[in-house]
Amino acid sequence: MIYIKNKTEIEKMRAAGKLAAALLDYISGFIQPGISTLAINDLCEEFTKKNGGKSAPLGYKGFPKSVCTSINEVVCHGIPKAIDVLKEGDIVNVDVTPIVDGYHGDSSRTFIVGGKTSPEVERLVKDAERAMWVGIEQVKPGNRVSDIANAIDDYLTPKGYGIVKDLMGHGIGRGFHEEPQIPHYRSGRKLAKLEPGMTFTIEPMVNLGTWEVIFSKKDGWTVTTRDGKWSAQFEHTILVTEKGYEILTQA
Repeated sequence: MIYIKNKTEIEKMRAAGKLAAALLDYISGFIQPGISTLAINDLCEEFTKKNGGKSAPLGYKGFPKSVCTSINEVVCHGIPKAIDVLKEGDIVNVDVTPIVDGYHGDSSRTFIVGGKTSPEVERLVKDAERAMWVGIEQVKPGNRVSDIANAIDDYLTPKGYGIVKDLMGHGIGRGFHEEPQIPHYRSGRKLAKLEPGMTFTIEPMVNLGTWEVIFSKKDGWTVTTRDGKWSAQFEHTILVTEKGYEILTQA
């Protein structure tokens, strides 16, 4: 079932989204060579609590930390650790989901550590962000989830990227993960029609090589590219409005 949010719920979603945006803005100033992903996690947890929120990932299906930190070939769900120290030229995706008054705001950004990396990886990061916007631009009543997926695929595939198929965007609200699922690749299927009041994430995971990924059997969470090539991702929580869309996780 797809949950259509009412005005009260939308206001709560706005509050959660605003905190997610503020949290990513805040942590961006700390992402420098020499910081550990555990330190990033702890700073995010402190900021979230200080601003009246709760970290949704912490304890979610056993996830042990407050945010996800995914470095280089890690696609998503990287677990923050003291031993994972960022180096110049790394890329790291920080994925945050604060809960405010029972509702979730979910957003992520990929940061270039030290501000510079290889030209190939710089293009990857730039194209992953643009792919998210290409998908967002398809959001309006009457369009379908498949229009989002097709637009992203049409942008990325000609550039030679692999679009992760095993993980996708999702409905969000009182629940962390709700219907509908939001794939980022062309499938040939006619997916759910968009209606005002729907809220969901658009979050393409873009790989330099194959789309195929490996799910860690060791920790049960970390997802890496099958070929070891790097991956980037950006994510916003979106509201379908009467005329188009509203980005809930934008400052």
